[in-house]
Amino acid sequence: MRAIGIILAGGNNKRMRELSNKRAVSAMPIAGTYRAIDFALSNMSNSHIQRVAVLTQYNTKSLNEHLSSSKWWDFGRKQGGLYVLTPTITPNNSNWYRGTADALYQNLHFLKESHEPYVVLASGDGVYKMDYNKVLEYHIEKRADITIVCKKMNNEENMGRFGQVKINDEGRVIDFEEKPMIESSHTVSCGIYIIRRRFLIELIERCAQEDRYDFVTDILIRYKNLKRIYAYKIDTYWNNIASVESYFKTNMDFLKKEVRDYFFREGDDIYSKIDDLPPAKYNPGAVVKNSLVASGCIINGTVEDSVIFKKAYVGNNCYIKNSIILNDVYIGDNTRIENCIVESRDTIRANTSYVGEPGEIKIIIEKNDRYVL
Repeated sequence: MRAIGIILAGGNNKRMRELSNKRAVSAMPIAGTYRAIDFALSNMSNSHIQRVAVLTQYNTKSLNEHLSSSKWWDFGRKQGGLYVLTPTITPNNSNWYRGTADALYQNLHFLKESHEPYVVLASGDGVYKMDYNKVLEYHIEKRADITIVCKKMNNEENMGRFGQVKINDEGRVIDFEEKPMIESSHTVSCGIYIIRRRFLIELIERCAQEDRYDFVTDILIRYKNLKRIYAYKIDTYWNNIASVESYFKTNMDFLKKEVRDYFFREGDDIYSKIDDLPPAKYNPGAVVKNSLVASGCIINGTVEDSVIFKKAYVGNNCYIKNSIILNDVYIGDNTRIENCIVESRDTIRANTSYVGEPGEIKIIIEKNDRYVL
């Protein structure tokens, strides 16, 4: 593909509550085995983009460990590769990324040293499958300056957390509002853009000269009536996980056969860093219904409608329903967990009960005696 890829993975979101205290949103575990950023990286790899940069900043430890080798996504070539770019103090700059446009400006050398004519910009917190080549073909056909991937959401979604787009009959964007207070459209931006590389450099340099720092506000919205900005509509699965509710819903969606088949059986694969773990073990008395259980787990109790991530231990007579148990959690005997997310590396003491209210997900964070110094 005649494009380089840039994944914006440096931000934090308060809607994730305590879950983002330990990791960047893009590093959040998904579907038992994956991380959120795996979906954007896999789409880049499957679209034959050979040169990809990931821009990180907030809580980078977990994300950097996950990205420590490019081989998992097949970027380890003599030509191209995977680059993890963090804020760097230089003689001319001592700032953190002050926004997405500023993050691009601080890494402008990556854009200038590349030779591909186009750039695919994507956020690291979207869960979807996409062939970016089709978006690029649409971009060229429309002779667009910028193409935004968009999706029409259903009425149940909280529209206030999305950028909302209005489109005319030709597919051209005529209005763009970033997270408006009053809902104006059910068509939202997916945080995926295609733009010509030299044009992006020009826009980013202009933003820097004017002390403007945000790609959406200071480029997309500011130039919506001056540049040819088009929308590429999708009708396949896409979700943004940057809130506790959407994160929970996305993981629960993977319990549906049609969603699992779409991601893991149809079309291109989703890739991730592989841990050398034994298969999950189900001891006598274990009952598992409609759940995902990852490698390295030991199950003794009952698990229903839940996602159990790697290296979790579920004790005797436990009852887990409609919950997410993150990596390396120990759950003691006779414990009940329902409508909850249990933070990774936690120890849940025996004979305890945690039940979230219907429609309100409870996050469980316990002091972990297994890892004290």
